[in-house]
Amino acid sequence: MERGRLRVYLGAAPGVGKTYAMLEEGQRVKAGGADVVIGLLESHGRRLTAKMAEGLEVVPRRTVIYRGRPFTEMDTEAVLARRPQVALVDELAHTNVPGAGNEKRWQDVERILDAGVDVVTTVNIQHLESLKDVVEQITGIRQSETIPDEVVRRADQIELVDLTPEALRRRMVQGYIYPADRVDVALTHYFRPGNLTALRELALLWLADRVEEGLQRYRVEHGIATPWETKERIVVALSGDAAEQALIRRAARIADRTPGSELLAVHVIRTDDATGADPAVLAGQRALVESLGGSYHQVIGADVAAAILQFARAEDATQLVLGGAGRGRLAALLLGDRVVDKATRMAGAIDVHVLPHKRKARAPAMTLPSLTRGLGRTRFWWGVTLAALLMPGLTLALVWLPGPGLAGVLLLYLLAVVTVALVGGLYPALVAAVGAGLLADYYFVPPMGSLAIGRPANAAVLAVFVVVASIVSGAVERAARRSRAAARSSVEAATLSDLAIGALRGGNDLPALLERVRVTFGLDSVSLLESDGAGGHRWFVVASSGSMPPERPEDADTEAAIGGTLVLAGHGRSLDAGDRRVFAACAALVAASLEERRSERRAEEHLADRRRTDLLRTVAGDLEPELAVARHAVEGLRDRTAPRTEHEWDELCAQAEGAVERVHGLVADLVDVSRLNGALDVFLRPVDVGDVLIVAVDDLGPGGHDLVLRLPQELPNVIADAVLLTRLVTYLAADALRRSPAGAARLHIEAAQVDGRVEIRLVDHTAPVPRMWERDADGRPVGIVPRVCADLARAIGGVLRWEEIAGGGCTAVLSLPAAASRAPAAPDAARPGRSGGGGYAGA
Repeated sequence: MERGRLRVYLGAAPGVGKTYAMLEEGQRVKAGGADVVIGLLESHGRRLTAKMAEGLEVVPRRTVIYRGRPFTEMDTEAVLARRPQVALVDELAHTNVPGAGNEKRWQDVERILDAGVDVVTTVNIQHLESLKDVVEQITGIRQSETIPDEVVRRADQIELVDLTPEALRRRMVQGYIYPADRVDVALTHYFRPGNLTALRELALLWLADRVEEGLQRYRVEHGIATPWETKERIVVALSGDAAEQALIRRAARIADRTPGSELLAVHVIRTDDATGADPAVLAGQRALVESLGGSYHQVIGADVAAAILQFARAEDATQLVLGGAGRGRLAALLLGDRVVDKATRMAGAIDVHVLPHKRKARAPAMTLPSLTRGLGRTRFWWGVTLAALLMPGLTLALVWLPGPGLAGVLLLYLLAVVTVALVGGLYPALVAAVGAGLLADYYFVPPMGSLAIGRPANAAVLAVFVVVASIVSGAVERAARRSRAAARSSVEAATLSDLAIGALRGGNDLPALLERVRVTFGLDSVSLLESDGAGGHRWFVVASSGSMPPERPEDADTEAAIGGTLVLAGHGRSLDAGDRRVFAACAALVAASLEERRSERRAEEHLADRRRTDLLRTVAGDLEPELAVARHAVEGLRDRTAPRTEHEWDELCAQAEGAVERVHGLVADLVDVSRLNGALDVFLRPVDVGDVLIVAVDDLGPGGHDLVLRLPQELPNVIADAVLLTRLVTYLAADALRRSPAGAARLHIEAAQVDGRVEIRLVDHTAPVPRMWERDADGRPVGIVPRVCADLARAIGGVLRWEEIAGGGCTAVLSLPAAASRAPAAPDAARPGRSGGGGYAGA
């Protein structure tokens, strides 16, 4: 049986019109004579969406009972039994209720497609698994419902439903997307203009990549090897020369002349490691390429020209930019510019630009190493000093003492040369070898006192001595250099071990780990940077240490890339090649620590989901006795045969009314919790406690209960989120007032500074607290209000506890950290207010 075709309407955010477009497509296909049904539609109460669905057959949903409550899901079996030509299924990334069959709705859609039915569906960009972390960075909200990218990629058609952020926000304000009570929260949180712009860019880029994949697949299937110039891709080849920055800028200007073009830089690492490219220069080139909007790549190959062209063809490049070194005529005649010539000859359909640039002086392959490279500058000068003193001193000793013969003299000179090589390296030893040969000729080879040599054999002996001394000096210097490298490797290993131990002891504390890296390398500041993932042009500081940490890779003196989005950047001094290797290893360690921290955060979110489930169980436990009371009262009211007094009838009515009111309050609490979980953005800053308490009292509204607000003359600000703190105080006060009987004593709200913290106390002498002291397995309060308030307090960095009052009642104590600055409060006086019970007023 032929598999059905899948068409996906992709949107950047809720409300752009995906469902409407799906229904519009269904109406169009139906008008063409096809059999179309709605497998599942989520109209969310939108009138225009419901109107567009009129006339389309709807397959009834299936009801699933989960934990005693009914839920509806798509009836996949009914759709398969109906066997239409086209099925419309909304919200592809939806997670089904346990017991509904498949875990995800896209798995139900796969079954429908396998049955040969075409499916038209919808999905938002934030639900794609690969973009989950990026969307969380942008919006601050982690998506719990995701779909594998491969499911959407396999679609036969993907159509973007696009809407500008301004138009989408206008639709939100006009009430076309969310109910009025959710509009303000949505506009100030998820639907901010910056969020919508970033999500829109993500959707466009993701869809552009899918179009590119389809084009490449078509070319492979049809055997098309030559590049199609659907998009200009300019590849600039870099050798690691410092003068190539001008080459990069020139290539960027070529790319800028063509809108929509792409700049790629590639550096080939020779398999024989013969490039000699400075890592610092390569890092600077990568930073420059990325700052110009391009991407930097490294490939490995024995043939540089072939590796460059292989990369260019793999990327479907249309233009190749090469730098032609300014060689002399003789060098060009004898050697040629082999990479440029070969790449030009093998380029085929790729346009090649050869841009001349002047190379900085680089050591050719046959050039001797620098004077002080081997063992360091200090040992070099010690070697020179030793040669200047040891050779004349040994000569004087051999002249005045009985001579051991020419062979013995040369052996002693050779020992002196080896000693100089051990101290100062190759060049001081070469100077000592030549000097020893001249001294031996002048003082110990006939004719004495002259540099002339009487016998050719003696000349050969001296020449062989100088050659042997040079070879031995080189071998000694190489051994000393390797010994020094081994010692350096030991130090590097010890450094990494120390950092790893520090990471283990400090857990996943990134600032502490970065501080150890900063101190280890003697840097002024270190920061871990992460790109936004949407083009890589914006960077965010994940964690930092030191003063004025770099905020972009180009601001750093030393950097190490980790993967495609992370960079460890250091400021203060440039590191040599050896230190850079260790710095890169430290960067990998920091990245691992970041991933561990994010894994812990995911585990915490899983725990939070489990706690929300426990909270729902708690609500069910609170509802059950209230419903039992209401049921008993209603049954008594329905039983007209039982003789009852007027007082008994009133008591039954009061029981039923009280139970219903309490159930209404619990449902209102649960609604508040659901809103809170959807929009809990915490912004900690100094907050005036007096202002918060006054706003909370105003939010309680008018009613029949009195409260007293007491504030000291001076009270420091607290570090908290003003909105969440107001909501927390309102919840506590409203709950206390609701549980207090009419005509009870006043509720007292007080604030005071205690041991560097500020305590807000809500004292209620009359409210019963039968469930307030019960705790679950995690030690959390059992009641819904205490649990919500405890979570809010924890979110803003505070601690909430309850203290029992002798003789009845309780005190809710909210402890918050005090800010450094003090804020004057109202005079210490009782300020009576009026408040009423009932539901909670939002802050």
